[in-house]
Amino acid sequence: MIGLIQRVSEASVTVPGETGEGSVAGRIGRGLLVLLGVEKHDNHRNAQRLLERLLGYRVFPDDTGRMNLSLADIGGGLLLVPQFTLAADTRRGTRPSFSSAASPELGAELFEYFVQIAREKHAIVATGVFGADMQVSLVNDGPVTFWLQV
Repeated sequence: MIGLIQRVSEASVTVPGETGEGSVAGRIGRGLLVLLGVEKHDNHRNAQRLLERLLGYRVFPDDTGRMNLSLADIGGGLLLVPQFTLAADTRRGTRPSFSSAASPELGAELFEYFVQIAREKHAIVATGVFGADMQVSLVNDGPVTFWLQV
């Protein structure tokens, strides 16, 4: 399971509607925007481990400006957005291969499981919509971006 995390001062995800107007699916203030990719070998244990790492990963500055505080420490928001393209193999050619990506059924199941356990362990959790065309807006604070994989 892959989590591309970005420390943000704010972030939101909008899902376009039939009229062209978008509706906000999720929005947070200070916290982490996490693009989640699921690979075909992933399972519940991978989701649990990645969530532990996300909540405890020290990417927020302390009083001295050092990255010593985690999302749990600051009580920030967590915006989870499913993104299967993170599982792309880009090592060869000019078109990505998605052979290592999870099936849509497994991807949806593990994304929903991840959201469920995140809501059990963290107060502020917002999400995108699995399988939807989404528009993600963010203010990357730093910028600070990390790739976590379990």
